[in-house]
Amino acid sequence: MVKMTKEVMDTIAKQNPVPVATSSANGTPNVALVGFLKVMDPETILISDNFFLKTEDNLKHNPKVAFVVHDSYTKKCFQIKGSVKMITDGKVYEEMKQWVDSARPNMPKKAAVVVHVEEVYDSMPGPHAGEKLL
Repeated sequence: MVKMTKEVMDTIAKQNPVPVATSSANGTPNVALVGFLKVMDPETILISDNFFLKTEDNLKHNPKVAFVVHDSYTKKCFQIKGSVKMITDGKVYEEMKQWVDSARPNMPKKAAVVVHVEEVYDSMPGPHAGEKLL
């Protein structure tokens, strides 16, 4: 795992929803807009599975995600990639339920998707686009 910088974490916090990409076991891509995604710590991101269908199936067979976040004010854009663990009970799951309930009490809360950040890339157009940062 890598540790995200404050700049990356701040950019994640500013974007909602976040397009999250997954892939099936045979390589079919899928992108879903996620409204509940936040930084837990510099190495970990929490996503709430409220309505995942293809995304859930993909993560069960290929536990990898990628997503892009953009801050139009700072003009920063990052792609984050990582491995996930889906959690349906215990402390992290309960924390996810409280977080979702605080904003949308009637929203389904199927699983806490814990992303262990493995790579961060520059996603801004220009000479450094696509370069690995972390």
